[in-house]
Amino acid sequence: MNIEQARFNMIEQQIRPWEVLDQDVLNLLTIVKRENFVPAAYRNIAFADLEIPLSGGERMLAPRVEARILQELAVHKGETVLEIGTGSGYMAALLAHRGRSVTTVEISPELADFAKQNLTANGVANVEVITGDGALGWNQGAPYDVICVSGGLPVMPQEFLEQLKIGGRIAAFVGSAPVMKAQIITRVDEKQFRVSDVFETLVAPLTNAVHPSLFKF
Repeated sequence: MNIEQARFNMIEQQIRPWEVLDQDVLNLLTIVKRENFVPAAYRNIAFADLEIPLSGGERMLAPRVEARILQELAVHKGETVLEIGTGSGYMAALLAHRGRSVTTVEISPELADFAKQNLTANGVANVEVITGDGALGWNQGAPYDVICVSGGLPVMPQEFLEQLKIGGRIAAFVGSAPVMKAQIITRVDEKQFRVSDVFETLVAPLTNAVHPSLFKF
């Protein structure tokens, strides 16, 4: 398998047609080697348009989804980033190349260790991997400039909104099957938030995600 040809095909056939046109993002996909973050058994499909299985039933998001979210968040060099759901560490590595520092929270100790190994092996030094439950965000280090939630949220918890700086952005997959919305939520001021629906998708819910109340009054 020609790795560089496969990477080129991923960018040109999957990612660019999905309205990912930011050249900095496209360049970053050649710098951060996706194949180095994929479990060894799946390395030969590292660039396929699918969600790659991880331990514990978790999955890496499809490459086009990762790239589109990265583009829409528009992370700047001085910004602090919180990621919920580390997985393999690949998205954390992408975010780390764009921002000042990344705090990433993973509930599975096994996956947290896997991500740490991947990040270290690939020379990514500005990411802190924390083993913990990030279903309500992560207060330590808040407020953040950017929050990236890598699992589905049936509803957006207020805690996430409160952990965001004014001018900050959250990327999240909100809703439930059969259709969820990838949203960018921007904090306009202390009380106002602007919500932008970017695309429709379906991803697995975040572990321990808050569900809407079923009680009716």
